[in-house]
Amino acid sequence: MFANFLYFIIVLLIYATYQPSETPNLPLDETLELFLFFILVFFLLTRIQFSMLEKKIRTQGFPLFDHVLENSFTSLLSRQSVMAVFLFTVDVYILNLPDYMDKIGYFRIFPTLPALLFLLLFVFYLSLVWYCAHDTYQRVYSSRISRNAYILSNISFAVPVLLPWVLLSGIHDLIMVLPFEWLKKFMAAGEGETLFFLIFLFAVALTGPLLIQKFWGCKPLGKGHVRERIETLCERAGMEYADILCWPIFEGRMITAGVMGLVKKFRYILVTKALLDLLSPEEVDAVIAHEIGHVKRSHLIFYLFFFVGYMVLSYAIFDLILYLIVFTEPLYRFVIHSGVSQTSVTSTLFTILNIFIFLVYFRYIFGYFMRNFERQADCYVYTFFDTAGPLISTFEKIAAGSGQAPDKPNWHHFSIAERVDYILKCEKDRSWIKKHDQKIKKSIAVYLIGMILIGCGGYLVSSGETDRKLIANFERILWEEIEKNPHNPKLYHLLGDLHYSRNEYAQTIGAYQKALDLKADDPEVLNNLAWLYATCETLPLRNPEMALRLALRAAQLSDAPHVLDTLAESYYVNGMYEMAVQTEEKALARSGKERALYEAQLEKFRKAMEKRGKIS
Repeated sequence: MFANFLYFIIVLLIYATYQPSETPNLPLDETLELFLFFILVFFLLTRIQFSMLEKKIRTQGFPLFDHVLENSFTSLLSRQSVMAVFLFTVDVYILNLPDYMDKIGYFRIFPTLPALLFLLLFVFYLSLVWYCAHDTYQRVYSSRISRNAYILSNISFAVPVLLPWVLLSGIHDLIMVLPFEWLKKFMAAGEGETLFFLIFLFAVALTGPLLIQKFWGCKPLGKGHVRERIETLCERAGMEYADILCWPIFEGRMITAGVMGLVKKFRYILVTKALLDLLSPEEVDAVIAHEIGHVKRSHLIFYLFFFVGYMVLSYAIFDLILYLIVFTEPLYRFVIHSGVSQTSVTSTLFTILNIFIFLVYFRYIFGYFMRNFERQADCYVYTFFDTAGPLISTFEKIAAGSGQAPDKPNWHHFSIAERVDYILKCEKDRSWIKKHDQKIKKSIAVYLIGMILIGCGGYLVSSGETDRKLIANFERILWEEIEKNPHNPKLYHLLGDLHYSRNEYAQTIGAYQKALDLKADDPEVLNNLAWLYATCETLPLRNPEMALRLALRAAQLSDAPHVLDTLAESYYVNGMYEMAVQTEEKALARSGKERALYEAQLEKFRKAMEKRGKIS
């Protein structure tokens, strides 16, 4: 089930890093037809595959909790979940569904709303998988859980990982529509946005468990000897908490327990009914001692620290990887020869790199610490008891009751067999506990050193000198291509963009003009040259009349928001303020995630128009 966390975050990255295209790949009617067709095909293929597995179970008569059968079911479930991620990617990048959402007024004002709809779309895809998997799940695990409960339990377990993002994004949207310009400017600055994120992250980390336990529908564990034993053990450990809750995940039939919350006011101990029914009082004590170990060893705080570390390192690692890819020339030449826009290439590359970094970090780095923190929590049982025998018998019961193979590991836990083997080592020699504690301390030290080195490397790569080397390398390759293909307007377009990035305005004009000589109806070149003539910092190169002429031609070829914005700016520099306002209003109506830019432009034009009115 923890894999569902990864799927949801990957989907969020796919959506968040998508850059709207100038024009969708297909007309709306064809897009809708393909959208529905892909859903139907996905559902039918999923249904057929689970039906085939169920038929295999019936005909071959597998024994209860057969591990080969369990592996087949788990693999199929994972494969179809990955296919759901792929289908979502097709919806975003091939069908361009976000582009159609951006045309709806409220969605442009509150970008969180379309994002929520797309996340719900992915929930729907996964629900189709769980719907098809239910009957097979019942046979594999001899479960009586209903189909609806099975689907809802999977959703309720995974969705809370998105709550922080939903709240963060929603609050950001509200700030953008509130009439507090100072706050908007603060949020627009990189430092302000980072500070806002960190404050919000720690606030959610502190209070999030309150929302999550309510989302899960947890209820306080009733009074009785079980609750009294848990309370007594927590009192012995000096661990304070808000409540002990009964966790109804999978109708309470899942054999598990947990603890969440950094501070006592929002800390909860969770136990399922199946765990309490299956285990003896001594075994329940061992499980609770394990959960107390997570708190006393500060694992929850470390998890938050590692999450912040991911946010920091992802930027640095991204710069390093991008540097390596771009400096090897193939990407440059691909952009030059393919005809694919730089925006599309950059957006796709950015998405792929982000997903790659996320998977590597959480699968291998975060997963490494999770596995070893679990082992450390296992060892913490010896703080209360002379033997961990009840914990060993608990693992054996979980393996027998869940059908999980004892030797089956996963990315966030050692296998049950490995955990039992290590506890048996500790039973014979307590020095193994200290050895593991030292291993974790050294691992954290290595992590910190690595984070510092990667951070410094990312900073050096993103420094001005490295940027200059990258641009110089691109210019060299570009001139080589121009010598081979002197009549390719795309090459002069790229050359103009390159000169523009270095504020070489005279060379920019020459390159763009050459591109227009070869292809007079390129809206992007017309737009870029018009903007340069309208806003050039070198005053002798400004040409308002030429800017308006070029911008009008560009607007005839494309009604993209940035093209209309250039036309509005051209009207503005020619003193045609009313036309500037009208055109910018059209640009704002077509804008998506970059509303703040167009709103600022519109305000500038309106003020100019009002000032003229007062003077006249």
